[in-house]
Amino acid sequence: RLRGLISLSVTSLNGLPQWEDEDLPVEDLLLFEVAWEVTNKVGGIYTVIQTKAKITTDEWGENYFLIGPYFEHNVKTQVEVCEPPNPAIKKAVDTLKGQGCQVFFGRWLIEGSPYVMLFDIGSAAWNLDRWKGEFWDACNIGIPFNDREANDALIFGSLTAWFFKEFDDKPNLIAHFHEWQAGAGLILSRFRKLPVATVFTTHATLLGRYLCAASIDFYNKLDQFDIDKEAGEREIYHRYCMERASVHCAHVFTTVSQITAIEAEHMLKRKADVVTPNGLNIKKFSAMHEFQNLHAMYKARIQEFVRGHFYGHLDFNLARTLFFFIAGRYEYSNKGADLFLEALSRLNFLLRVHRSDVTVVVFFIMPAKTNNFNVETLKGQAVRKQLWDTAQCVKEKFGKKLYDALLKGEIPDLNKILDRDDVTIMKRAIFSTQRQSLPPVTTHNMIDDSNDPILNTIRRIGLFNNRTDRVKVILHPEFLSSTSPLLPMDYEDFVRGCHLGVFPSYYEPWGYTPAECTVMGIPSVTTNLSGFGCFMQEHVADPAAYGIYIVDRRYRSPDESCNQLTQFLYGFCQQSRRQRIIQRNRTERLSDLLDWRYLGRYYMHARHLALSRTFPDKFEMEPNAPPKTEGFRYPRPSSVPPSPSVSQHSSPHHSEDEDEDERYDEDEEAERDRQNIKSPLSLGALPQRKKKQHGEYRN
Repeated sequence: RLRGLISLSVTSLNGLPQWEDEDLPVEDLLLFEVAWEVTNKVGGIYTVIQTKAKITTDEWGENYFLIGPYFEHNVKTQVEVCEPPNPAIKKAVDTLKGQGCQVFFGRWLIEGSPYVMLFDIGSAAWNLDRWKGEFWDACNIGIPFNDREANDALIFGSLTAWFFKEFDDKPNLIAHFHEWQAGAGLILSRFRKLPVATVFTTHATLLGRYLCAASIDFYNKLDQFDIDKEAGEREIYHRYCMERASVHCAHVFTTVSQITAIEAEHMLKRKADVVTPNGLNIKKFSAMHEFQNLHAMYKARIQEFVRGHFYGHLDFNLARTLFFFIAGRYEYSNKGADLFLEALSRLNFLLRVHRSDVTVVVFFIMPAKTNNFNVETLKGQAVRKQLWDTAQCVKEKFGKKLYDALLKGEIPDLNKILDRDDVTIMKRAIFSTQRQSLPPVTTHNMIDDSNDPILNTIRRIGLFNNRTDRVKVILHPEFLSSTSPLLPMDYEDFVRGCHLGVFPSYYEPWGYTPAECTVMGIPSVTTNLSGFGCFMQEHVADPAAYGIYIVDRRYRSPDESCNQLTQFLYGFCQQSRRQRIIQRNRTERLSDLLDWRYLGRYYMHARHLALSRTFPDKFEMEPNAPPKTEGFRYPRPSSVPPSPSVSQHSSPHHSEDEDEDERYDEDEEAERDRQNIKSPLSLGALPQRKKKQHGEYRN
């Protein structure tokens, strides 16, 4: 017998209260999760499903299945094909295959190894016209022939609904659909009155993304949009209708954050039943200092790249250089790259005016169309390597002569120990580092250089990596890879080596980038318009003390938001090395909040709610919201370096000369956690039975 679904205890997490709910008879249920990004990486939904798979498999065992589209290259690299072990599923799969539709079944080779079912869209495309007619009969939504993505979504949805139709009454089914691409299956299942409990999750509304990209004051005008008109003007009316119909057909509707719940209520006209925040699989280190060691190791790798990139202009101290970065989809205004660049211009001015010895190197990791690496960037790394080889060669000769002299009991004459050839080699090496041009702003040749919004802003604000600039900019318009000849690092390693991630997004329904920084102990900047930023504001009383800087982009003008971001960045530059170490320890301690073992409870709640609404005679549910956490009491950190008594120096100087005798006060840090980490908002929208306690927050 499999373990009950909702009896998951999370007492293993630091101080999180245990949550018990009624067990569901998992052996009499099958759970299906349907998404276009199952085994198929397009964006963040892939990360959600992939990281959540382990805890879902732990709860549901052999009764959990993922449904996605078939792409040959994905199956070859990620799926181990096998026969369905469940007779009901085997029967349904065989029926579809018998009608000429290709279905691939196997295990997805990720943590948890869940079962996956992949429908070959192309093999069923001959049914498209008939299915378009059935879809019109079901919901009066017509799909134009030239929208390939919507047509594929309809074929995918029709196959999903057909698959569910092949089941008998036993066992009961729960189907969880992600985003509009999977929504057609939900609409058709409800239209055909199939006995399936349905959950629909929107990770971002279609219109929200389009409207924010158009630089409209979106959040302050939410109730003023003529939604049909806006969707029609952008030629996505049919997609919008599919999305909205999915939301209204689902037994339970969920969004990934409070900010997206507000957006969905206005755009899709339904209030979210449950907010299901996105988590990560947290791998804890046994000792606190281990992740600090990784930071030092990968920082050294980034420093090597910077030595090459800025050869001939390396007149700044790398020990006093901070690495900031922004990463993600190239959505210039949605991701806040516009605000970030403006703040960097102001930061550069502040650092120069105050004659700071801190240099900031900023990386933009945002993929764009390129013609590969540019020659100047590759040359920089070649020059650095050549210099290293020269230094090693001279060092070897020097060391041998020194060794021989010491064996003879002599102190060698340092003027004679290097001969003329050595001096010549060194002079040639120095001459090779001279360059006539400034270090390049971008590492690749951009295809549409003159219309690139980041490069055009850099031209306008004049951040060209001049010697006098304290802020240097490097645009890397490609995702990072450990096989790159330029910066051979994976994204995770790169993040660990940086000091600060900056993500001042205007439109960010969740925000995995700052969440990933947090679990790696790297401070980050986010906003109160990102799901992650709102989540942290709900949980943490003083987020900045824990390395989460939240820019107000909702209630302030763009100029005020930019000034606030500039102050955050300048304040970070003023911290001493020891203060940054303490802050990284605190940031890493927040990772428990983002663990799926904790956040998975909201998905459980949504499933339980769907069952109680679909099969009220079989499944009852207490009319209460999901449990709240009652604040944290972190255990004492096992190993943390000394801390200064003040939180910040008034001056950026003398940062390396800290009082080594002053010890890190573990009781003080535990007390800080207790006071700062507070109950999150209730993440459900169900009526509560008991009166709110003092200090609880409104939903």
